[in-house]
Amino acid sequence: MLAIFLKTLPFFALIGLGWFAARTRIFPPEGAAWLTRFVFYFALSAMLFRFAATLDINEIWDPAFAAAYLCGSLVLWCIGMAIGRARKLGWAEAAMEAHCYVIGNTGFLGVPMLIVLLGEAAAGPVLLILIIDLVVFSTLITVIVTGSRQGRLRVSTLWTLLRGLVANPMIVSMLAGLAWSALHLPLPGPALEFLTILSAAATPGALFAIGASLVGRRADRPVIAVWLSFAKLVLHPAAVAAACILFSVNPFAAGVMIAAAALPVAGNVFMLAEYFGIAVQRVSSAILISTAASVATIPIIIHLIEKG
Repeated sequence: MLAIFLKTLPFFALIGLGWFAARTRIFPPEGAAWLTRFVFYFALSAMLFRFAATLDINEIWDPAFAAAYLCGSLVLWCIGMAIGRARKLGWAEAAMEAHCYVIGNTGFLGVPMLIVLLGEAAAGPVLLILIIDLVVFSTLITVIVTGSRQGRLRVSTLWTLLRGLVANPMIVSMLAGLAWSALHLPLPGPALEFLTILSAAATPGALFAIGASLVGRRADRPVIAVWLSFAKLVLHPAAVAAACILFSVNPFAAGVMIAAAALPVAGNVFMLAEYFGIAVQRVSSAILISTAASVATIPIIIHLIEKG
């Protein structure tokens, strides 16, 4: 257990360093936004393309794995919606809270950390989880929020949604990498070296940006934020673990899925909340609390995975 904690410590130390730099204003507040853009559009996209382009499609696509993750996450998402509606929240607000239950920081924290901790064999399962989160759940939250506000779905809404998916550099880089792999195209030495150098900036850049972005967040309505954090850090990995048993997922891939489900609430949930103007402070608080708590919970989850 101590050994696992020490392995994860450098990752959270980088988050802490980003928070300290922004808190002391050594790193200006606007710097976090620009660093995030660099990681999002360049470093992380290079990493995702490199992994996808150098993996066989069969190492990424696993029907049982995809079904288990979707079913486990959707069940928990529906529970989140039901709890929100029972608290008299509107459909859009309940959906945003449910989104916190299942959308973890897979891109900025999961990709670099889990591949280092669990090995490069974890790349395929992590990429599949990222694709499902970005395509399925981003579509789901957008459809529900827009539909609840307009009373019905319009063609323009679907077009905007499709345009947003196509413009997402993480989706574009993964799909481009998968196409490269499917065509069995070799990566020239200089191109591979370029991608390796650029993607090396993804891990420290992403973690530093996460820490810097936490500055200024307040624990508003802490009881709800603590519940959302508990749902994400504990209930989500438990739900997908049960689904892995139901769908007989390969043990190693199941471990990767459970570890990914144990990640804290993702920053892009806050971006959606801010964009739609729904539960902004609540989501911000959930990100702050779940990220802080994950310092302790992630090593425990990985320890339990290694123990089978």
